Amino acid sequence: MGLSTPLAAQGTQVAFGTIQQDTSAPVEVTADELNVDQATGEAIFTGNVVIGQGDMRLSAARVVVIYREDSAGIERLEATGGVTLVSGPDAAESQRADYDIDSGVIVMSGDVLMAQGRSALSADRMTVDLDGGTARMQGRVKTILQTGDN
Repeated sequence: MGLSTPLAAQGTQVAFGTIQQDTSAPVEVTADELNVDQATGEAIFTGNVVIGQGDMRLSAARVVVIYREDSAGIERLEATGGVTLVSGPDAAESQRADYDIDSGVIVMSGDVLMAQGRSALSADRMTVDLDGGTARMQGRVKTILQTGDN
């Protein structure tokens, strides 16, 4: 019979998703509705929003796409409302996710839950480095470590 040990810490780094994500790959967005604000240069997608880039999928109720001022592509994405991020076999959920395209970093915040196979980690915040394939969990990190055949 295996024992389970809870682990709580302030921060930990783990592997996340496929080994590396090509952050220069095209971004595909599908949604129920699109509104464009010409004054701010933002595109607001709402309703069953799904964003795909390479092997990564991000879904949310609402995603704001902020374009670069020189109109040379996307600067960042701001996702809110039941956010789910899937990369390879790993998945994470949160209330919000901010994706900075140039740095290849996604910051997920608000009740973050990450699942990797049979393991799960929760935290207040998770920073995913898509170029490196790593994630850093911060703020009341908690997981259950299996010690047997459970």
